[in-house]
Amino acid sequence: MSARKDPDEIDLDSPLERAIGGASAKLMAKMDLHTVGDLVRHYPRRYVARGSLTDIAGLEIGEQATLVARIDKVATRQMRTRRGSLMNVTLVDSKGRTLDCTFFNAHKLKGMIEVGKTMIFSGKVGTYRKGDQTVLQLTHPEFEPLDDGDGIRPFISVYPAKKGVDSWKIARCARGVLDVLDDPTDPLPEEIRRAEKLPELGRALRRIHVPETEADYHAARARLVWDEAFGVQLALALRREKALERPAAANPHRPGGLLDAFDAVLPFPLTNGQKSVGAEIAEDLAHELPMNRLVQGDVGAGKTIVALRAMLQVVDSGRQAAMLAPTEVLASQHARSLRAMLGPIGRGGELDAAENSTKITLLTGSMTTAEKRQALLDTQSGEAGIVVGTHALIQDTVGFADLGLVVVDEQHRFGVEQRDALRGRGERTPHLLVMTATPIPRTVAMTVYGDLEISALTELPKGRSPIATTVVPAGEKPAWLARVWARVREEVDAGHQVYIVCPRVGGDTATGKKRAADPEDADLIDTEDPDIGADSDDGSARRPPLAVLDVAPGLSEGPLEGLRIGILHGKLPPDEKDAVMRAFERHELDVLVATTVIEVGVDVPNSTGIVILDADRFGLSQLHQLRGRVGRGSAPGVCLLVTDMPAGTTARERLDAIAGTTDGFELARLDLELRREGDVVGTTQSGRRSGLRLLSLVRHEKVIVSARDYAGKLLTEDPGLEKHPGLRALVEETVGEDQAEYLAKA
Repeated sequence: MSARKDPDEIDLDSPLERAIGGASAKLMAKMDLHTVGDLVRHYPRRYVARGSLTDIAGLEIGEQATLVARIDKVATRQMRTRRGSLMNVTLVDSKGRTLDCTFFNAHKLKGMIEVGKTMIFSGKVGTYRKGDQTVLQLTHPEFEPLDDGDGIRPFISVYPAKKGVDSWKIARCARGVLDVLDDPTDPLPEEIRRAEKLPELGRALRRIHVPETEADYHAARARLVWDEAFGVQLALALRREKALERPAAANPHRPGGLLDAFDAVLPFPLTNGQKSVGAEIAEDLAHELPMNRLVQGDVGAGKTIVALRAMLQVVDSGRQAAMLAPTEVLASQHARSLRAMLGPIGRGGELDAAENSTKITLLTGSMTTAEKRQALLDTQSGEAGIVVGTHALIQDTVGFADLGLVVVDEQHRFGVEQRDALRGRGERTPHLLVMTATPIPRTVAMTVYGDLEISALTELPKGRSPIATTVVPAGEKPAWLARVWARVREEVDAGHQVYIVCPRVGGDTATGKKRAADPEDADLIDTEDPDIGADSDDGSARRPPLAVLDVAPGLSEGPLEGLRIGILHGKLPPDEKDAVMRAFERHELDVLVATTVIEVGVDVPNSTGIVILDADRFGLSQLHQLRGRVGRGSAPGVCLLVTDMPAGTTARERLDAIAGTTDGFELARLDLELRREGDVVGTTQSGRRSGLRLLSLVRHEKVIVSARDYAGKLLTEDPGLEKHPGLRALVEETVGEDQAEYLAKA
């Protein structure tokens, strides 16, 4: 914010209409940009040196892309089903990669779109079928000549845009704002700016939009990245200070308690990893600073034993532990497993219980009224030392006598607000332990941002077999799909079983868009191409995602005829689901065609193969979890990722990444490199606007660590930032008080 108070001054808080006029301000409002600060902080996505072309290989399906490209081919034809003509244009980049465009009403474009011209194009990236190939396209994109009044500026700034608000229009508005904006007051202490060799804020904001040299935009980005990192670290440090106002209960190890009794009867020795991770958790639990720890380990690495030992330490202190699981199947499995592992010391209140014992209670949404009433009573009274449940545990009607620890299993299946709901109960903050076989990008981001402590169980699980993962590019090589079904038959002929996973259940008229009525389709994205339709000779809009109820009959009557095929999805009645799974476990079925309902809580050692159709429509964490369903016995596993996405797209790169490693942390890091960590302050889930636009875990780890050091020292000297109002404003601008609270929850 500017130090001057002139009412005619244009500062970052000024409405855009004061700076660029009503018409332009109305256009920017479509991008949710309403103030001068909003627009100035809407940074270019990339820069194109005048005379060079945009790399087409970097485009992502579904994005609103802006690129500088040369027109390689132009062809015009009459439409078949309606009056008018279509113009098919092939764009080319400097590496010879091509991108197809389709324009309607081609007669209006004569003399504008010509072979050899270099222009700026903007539109939604889609795909269509061209013979037996899947190729990229822009349908009816906006376009602009390069000579648009930019003069001799050496760089073209390319902005995040949307349909109807093209990059070059944003660029003009940004330059208009910068022409009238006074330099804002710099909140960063001068000694930090000098030590880190950072330019002043005003210069950075100007040069990020209109760089004169490469050094300009590198320096500008470095300064603005540093501000974002510093804002986040100050917010986290302030939240850590505030967390001490509501400490957790200390739960030191009690000799001779349940934990010692459990360790004494363990039928196998703890691995070195389990011992070291257990020691870290035990140390955290013994103090009043609320633990916020992630335990990462592949399926079978021993996370449940680690969590149980932590829960017993808390129960030994006279408090309760709650374990939150994403599905009723997994919650029930955990409850049975915990009871089996604890034996008599986990049968509190039963005739054969040990003298020193606790009770394990299960609470799920589908329990009968009587069962639920008893579970709630056990939980409220404190009789149950360990409570295992699904989202039902989060309900306000569930009360705890003294909740000391919350364990969240498969944390990527819960929203941050859901995971935090239990922690808000009671006068003291419960310790938090989250477990996962695949850290999602946000989790890895928060690791470096300082919000989570990490414990990793890196030893390979005993008895697990290797899994070979292969990407099957069905869009480019349709013949490979026949080999997939032949491979399935080979596994079955060898006496094994195979999963086939589809993105959708089916049985409706779904088009590939999100539908609230079908929760199992919640992970799908709308990747349809909206404009081409039946008028395209070359192909049509991308087909809807494959569905279980469509795929299974086609396989049983076609390439897998004669095999025993079952169907499993979340819409089946619970008893039918259980019957199908039991049949598969008993090897009464050879192939199970399913949705992601098999993602967790399914353990069939005889299953050696998994085919994931439309694999590009799943997240990396889902793919890793699904892959973990095979290779659980003595025979090696095979995972086939079938996709129509062409080579060079981000979707294909992500599939190639998962094919290249089985390490969860490495996958999360690769995912970050491909798509960045995204919404680290939770705005996508919470609906709030994010102030983080440039900060990247992969590229800026050193900056984040340095900013954390400065933040700690500064708050030691100035708790609450009372002497640094500019930095308080930086925290609010970058994160915001509500988002800072969100950061502290993950």
